[in-house]
Amino acid sequence: MAASGQDALLRVEHLSMRFGGLTAIGDLSFTAARNDITAIIGPNGAGKTTVFNCLTGFYKPTEGSVILTHEDGKQFLLERMDDFRISQQAKVARTFQNIRLFAGMTVLENLMVAQHNTLMRASGFTVTGIFNSPTYARANREAIEFSEHWLEKAGLVDRADDAAGELPYGDQRRLEIARAMCTKPVLLCLDEPAAGLNPRESEDLNGLLLNIRNEQKIAILLIEHDMSVVMGISDHIVVLDYGVKISDGSPAEIRSDPAVIRAYLGVEDEEEAEVVVERAVAAVAKKPAGKKVAAKKPPARKKGGRK
Repeated sequence: MAASGQDALLRVEHLSMRFGGLTAIGDLSFTAARNDITAIIGPNGAGKTTVFNCLTGFYKPTEGSVILTHEDGKQFLLERMDDFRISQQAKVARTFQNIRLFAGMTVLENLMVAQHNTLMRASGFTVTGIFNSPTYARANREAIEFSEHWLEKAGLVDRADDAAGELPYGDQRRLEIARAMCTKPVLLCLDEPAAGLNPRESEDLNGLLLNIRNEQKIAILLIEHDMSVVMGISDHIVVLDYGVKISDGSPAEIRSDPAVIRAYLGVEDEEEAEVVVERAVAAVAKKPAGKKVAAKKPPARKKGGRK
């Protein structure tokens, strides 16, 4: 459900983004609640990634405001902040459509890099770190323990010392999410995390995201085309078409909205669209609880992932 008042962690108000004569986002408003998974869906070119770019400081919106409110009441006007300050101060973390790991570093080292700012402060910006002062040694030990915690959550403990670039594609996706969580965000933005995953990998991803929401008590903002993921884990869905919001509500409300049926599913008849949606989530609904899908060797993929 859409958040209101003090339940809203993120408020996007009348957001517009223009590139010359092209309006990528037009007067978009929505909210994301604390401890909820909010999905942004829509056809290709609907403006979903542009919304993320505005939220995380890669683009400066042409108009509108993006307000993030921490539990202590402190507010951050994200549209006025530099991208690195949005991550460091507002505590917004993001992953991308293309995997952006440090392929030559180990899995553990990738998670340690996410804690670079904390370790630099503890080292006195290198000076006390050189001599391994007690303060730095303690901070380094805590960073390793925190990294190991997220390796366990992501199911990657056995691969801690392997190069990140050698992991299977699905493991790399989960490592990216674990690395983002090592920054201790209040809002986690995931851009198509299920892209290119097989059914078993998608199931593992769903479990990780639900665990993050339920145990870490943070909000997740999700862009995704895989409807089995969207309908299976989302609390709230925002639908875009040509940069304009056409629907906003619960998964049940979205799947029966005529505007979504026409724009997103590409069919005019509502009953036909219901069939399309049901087929999209059938694999999840029919799967017996606890039954694992037999793993198949995935096709060779480029290390950078796919768009």
